[in-house]
Amino acid sequence: MSVNRTELVATMAEKAGLTKIQADAALAAFQEILVNSLQKGEAVKVTGLMTIERVQRAARTGRNPRTKEEIKIPAGYGVRISAGSTLKKAVGKK
Repeated sequence: MSVNRTELVATMAEKAGLTKIQADAALAAFQEILVNSLQKGEAVKVTGLMTIERVQRAARTGRNPRTKEEIKIPAGYGVRISAGSTLKKAVGKK
């Protein structure tokens, strides 16, 4: 089971005492800040919750699973998300 954007906005609005429109605007602002920061190569750290950073991936050789032929995968960027201590503790509980 997962939480979609609509459910997340509704829950944020309820918990923070905001309207759904305000909560959606806050989520959109967070998304914009996150994307812009990562594009610039800056990490985003929310203490206790998570750290999100852009990482460089080297060029490498892969294999097409259907044809078994080798392909060259170009260098590029990826995203690494690390859980913070509060999140790790919350997820580790039963």
